[in-house]
Amino acid sequence: MTDESYVKIKDVLNGYHKDKEVKMRGWIHRTRSGGKIVFMVIRDATGTLQATVKKGNLPDEEFEDAKKALVESSLILKGTIAEDNRAPGGYELRVDHCNILQFAEVFPIVEDQSPEFLMDKRHLWIRSQKLNAVFKIRSTVVGAIHSFFRTNGFYEFDAPVLQPNQCEGGSTLFEVKYYENKTYLSQTWQLYAEAAIFSLEKIYNVGPTFRAEKSKTSRHLSEFWMAEMEAAWLNLHDLTEIAKDEVKYILKEVLKHNQNELETLNQDIEKLTHIANNSFPTISYDEALSILKDKENMNVEWGKDLRTIEEAKLMNHFDTPIIVTHYPLEIMAFYKPADPDRPDTALCFDMLAPDGYGEIVGGSERSTDLEYMKNRLREQGENIENYDWYFDLRRFGSVPHGGYGLGVERLVSWICKLENIKDAIPFPRTLTRFSP
Repeated sequence: MTDESYVKIKDVLNGYHKDKEVKMRGWIHRTRSGGKIVFMVIRDATGTLQATVKKGNLPDEEFEDAKKALVESSLILKGTIAEDNRAPGGYELRVDHCNILQFAEVFPIVEDQSPEFLMDKRHLWIRSQKLNAVFKIRSTVVGAIHSFFRTNGFYEFDAPVLQPNQCEGGSTLFEVKYYENKTYLSQTWQLYAEAAIFSLEKIYNVGPTFRAEKSKTSRHLSEFWMAEMEAAWLNLHDLTEIAKDEVKYILKEVLKHNQNELETLNQDIEKLTHIANNSFPTISYDEALSILKDKENMNVEWGKDLRTIEEAKLMNHFDTPIIVTHYPLEIMAFYKPADPDRPDTALCFDMLAPDGYGEIVGGSERSTDLEYMKNRLREQGENIENYDWYFDLRRFGSVPHGGYGLGVERLVSWICKLENIKDAIPFPRTLTRFSP
């Protein structure tokens, strides 16, 4: 039987099938019965709908099946859509045929269970209305990333997940046995992207990223997804403007396609709309420290990175994301160049989100100075020979270039107003969890 034979719940709730006989399929979300009537709330991927099953309106055997079917039983229903102001959404299905496809056992998830229990049962918890909404928004976010870059003339480019080099710090590498050798899971596609821009000029990618950070915070994952871009002929200002445009484009797509999901998550739609249609300020690291000192009475030593608490305090003074540029050079990765006008700072930036969600984008120009990069790597204890292929990119036709990475889960967390980043990805991997 084709999909077109079945009606989706969202179409019922939009009033398209009032007073019509329809067929529907899905799962029991909630159920209660009394005497000769069963009240079900059924769900499919698009929403939930009340279904009323009355004895006498369908064969007795089917009515008894409806009575004994538990939450998460799968079923096919046929009946008439009726408008009913008492029903959630204003419509209900009045059932005249009920086919239980599988009688579920007692569902192990009930209200008020611990976050760890819900993580243990993640394979079942992803059916919840909350995560259903989050993953629909995540799908829109990823689709918008592809659309944004393709519309702006970027080519999608894939890099290996197994990589012999570190890019973001050797202490956060996941080591992998590779036949008789060892390699590492990707921290970023960046080094390979830099090779590709000398052919394709403007490229992007959305893919998995791995960081062995020994952190248990609500903002860190060991496996996450990054949307990265790299392009020739760009300077720092170009990069920050592209990043601003990308985030605003993504927000507008979510607002266009996911109003219901945002409401389910109790997100402030008006606030997101304001952000999507306004400019994002750009400030320097020095200006950020001044704001923290003058308005928050926080004295951050120059040269220290901004921690989560400092980012949150800084964002108390902005109602949109902001760009912070020119962080201290000493704390930056080996490939980030010094600003010629301020050599103790790097030509780099972070984008910080409001409401305590912190960094969602980070990027920089890329150094073209071979000796500078070699010295930085030596300081970090790296084997220079492992990067000889990367240095070829500076020996043969090097040009100014740069790029950035957008953390998909961090962006989704902010858009969905999540308390923990683990709910922004279907099956989170952290310091303490690698199953289910």
